[in-house]
Amino acid sequence: MAHLKLKALLTTSALVAATAAAGTASSDPRGEYYKDLKKPDWNPPNEVFPIVWTTLYTDLAATTGLTLADLWQAGELTGSNKEANRFLAATVTNLALNGGWSWAFFRAKQPMLAAAWAGVLAASSADLTRRVFKVSRGRGAVLAPYAAWTAFATVLSCAVWKLNERTPGQHAS
Repeated sequence: MAHLKLKALLTTSALVAATAAAGTASSDPRGEYYKDLKKPDWNPPNEVFPIVWTTLYTDLAATTGLTLADLWQAGELTGSNKEANRFLAATVTNLALNGGWSWAFFRAKQPMLAAAWAGVLAASSADLTRRVFKVSRGRGAVLAPYAAWTAFATVLSCAVWKLNERTPGQHAS
């Protein structure tokens, strides 16, 4: 079991690190575009985001890695890795959505697209938390803040989109 845990933790850690790197490379919170956007009064300070995301990414790598190890072990016992493969696909999908949000928001400069993207990410995060919880209630509870944060990010993304929505005929400055 120890080799499966190590393999699973290395797998999910590498996937999460790649997601974090892609998100960081796409983000520009000090850029003119972001500075010029209207944001709700309850928008967290920029300094909060790296702290929250580092914590959540660490949590995500650990909880999904340990869950994947459990599913691989169960697959060895049953002769089928179908559940492990589904779980890994759900994890990869979630991380692709996660990393892609920064591109939609900061690089494409499309608040409406980013809001919709965040909604899909939040649904995926809730599903991933459900999948982890099904294998380990404790780990599911530990992953729940990730789902909560992505839901909050969806509400925030929608607020930014609405605050910066142009009416027909209005041109960007």
